[in-house]
Amino acid sequence: MTAAPEGLTWHLLGRDRDAIEVRTDWAGAGTAGEEDDGAAWAWGGASGRGVRVCVIDSGVETAHPLIGPVNASYLVREVADAGAQGGHEVVRVAGGDSTGHGTACASIIRGLAPQCELDSVQVLGSGFRGSGDVLIAGVRWAVEQGYDVINMSLSTTRRAFAPVLHDLADQAYFGRSLLVASAHNMPVESFPWRFSSVISVGSHDVDDPGLLLYNPRPPVEFFARGVQVPAAWPGGGTRRCTGNSFATPHVAGLCARIVGKHRGMTAFQVKQALFLASANVRSQ
Repeated sequence: MTAAPEGLTWHLLGRDRDAIEVRTDWAGAGTAGEEDDGAAWAWGGASGRGVRVCVIDSGVETAHPLIGPVNASYLVREVADAGAQGGHEVVRVAGGDSTGHGTACASIIRGLAPQCELDSVQVLGSGFRGSGDVLIAGVRWAVEQGYDVINMSLSTTRRAFAPVLHDLADQAYFGRSLLVASAHNMPVESFPWRFSSVISVGSHDVDDPGLLLYNPRPPVEFFARGVQVPAAWPGGGTRRCTGNSFATPHVAGLCARIVGKHRGMTAFQVKQALFLASANVRSQ
């Protein structure tokens, strides 16, 4: 595990958002008293209708009342080749969640983009266990399916997996798939959120699911609600969840609304829309 460079911000907990205020010449950005101008243009009135969202995580409890319809659930599993090397396959399953993490993330997305088309790809087993190879197989499959938004509230600290994840992130970026990835909860290097082609997310502690903040000191690009977030939990219940993992689906949900409202946007354009919609970005 490699320590992060000094001075980088992984979350905004306990800090005043005025400390990261950004000024822009774009007239649609917020002004004093009218902070939501950019947000209204970016995703106002949108529900994510027709947008394909994939949650790569621990699975999703499809029967949970806060999840709503899940289009399809998949599992990445190891298979043995006829030769010396093994491989992986993605198979369709009935649903289910090994830890509750994926169900929580899916419910946050559903709450913000209630009409999106939601799929689940399980790469984590019980105890949040999962291999880098399984993670990569899941990401590769999701990118190849051309999902509009891919939520990754997980990462790997192993640098050996960074090159292939970087290639997949670029493939997603140029293929108009938005890879929305959680920063590590500690200031350490992990992947794929560290790549510029990814929409990377950390937490703020404001009790507002629609409050998006831009970070003028990347690599984390955006902050969303990530403290005591109400979310679905297996068994039909709910739980208050804290961490960058739960800030990430807020941004994924907003991305689904942007894509649904502005069809044909590239990943670059969606990032720009998120920037201009951030509450700390103000017109000059």
